[in-house]
Amino acid sequence: MKALALMALLLASAAQAQQTVVFSTNAPDGRLGMASRPGGAGISAREAADDFVLQEATAITGASFYGLLPTGASALDITQVSVEIYRIFPLDSSDPPSGNVPTRLNSPSDVAFDTRTSGSGLTWSATSLGGFSVTNSVVDGIHPSPNNMTGGDGFATGNQFLFAVDLLTPFVLPANHYFFVPQVGLSNGTFLWLSAQRPIVSPGTPFPPMTTDLQAWIRSAELEPDWLRVGTDIIGGGQTFNGAFSLSTTVIATPEPTTLVLVASGLLLIVVAARRIGWSARDLPRRSDVQ
Repeated sequence: MKALALMALLLASAAQAQQTVVFSTNAPDGRLGMASRPGGAGISAREAADDFVLQEATAITGASFYGLLPTGASALDITQVSVEIYRIFPLDSSDPPSGNVPTRLNSPSDVAFDTRTSGSGLTWSATSLGGFSVTNSVVDGIHPSPNNMTGGDGFATGNQFLFAVDLLTPFVLPANHYFFVPQVGLSNGTFLWLSAQRPIVSPGTPFPPMTTDLQAWIRSAELEPDWLRVGTDIIGGGQTFNGAFSLSTTVIATPEPTTLVLVASGLLLIVVAARRIGWSARDLPRRSDVQ
């Protein structure tokens, strides 16, 4: 029994857990920053969303995304990090929609499918990548029809951060089309989720055949449950955007055959040595036999 337990321990140590990226849109392209923050005292919530497709059931265990913090802000100013998964309208939604936005076709649903928040479902780290700027931003110009086309809130600059999130409880998602929503709360200022190129280019993850890379959407607390397309409905000019993010899952790497042979060989040597020690102990005279 001890040998079997030791064998299991050795095999477990030979196998390694690895984070494997299942989806990525690439790094920021510098075109846009989208407000995405929780609500708080004196400020209303913002949610920016971008889509991804899973071709098989997947347990999402980690995520990363790029964001812009105001100049002078650091990781110490971050008060909350949340990530949400939305399905596509009309799932989890009232149907027909309110009519307060140009369309709900291909938008995120009314309410989140699943959520994780710092302190109760995820841990996070934020790495500063230095100064960065975006040509345009969307923070306050989020209005219902017919006043939705504001053109954005203009140029923004600050410090670029890469956020890495570990989900203590994975998002267990069936194969389907989803939206990813990151939110970051700051003690001062607004977090901007940075845009990535659309359509996705290498080394990003191409969308599967017969599916479409949908553009990013956004909403304010005042607009809920509706959403606006960041490019088509707010900025215009034929521009569309993705959010810069990636999703990963934990894969247990199977040891190579040579590794298994080495483990088995090591175990055999241990067993042989243990038997020899046992035989030597039996061959020693007992205390009662010593004169």
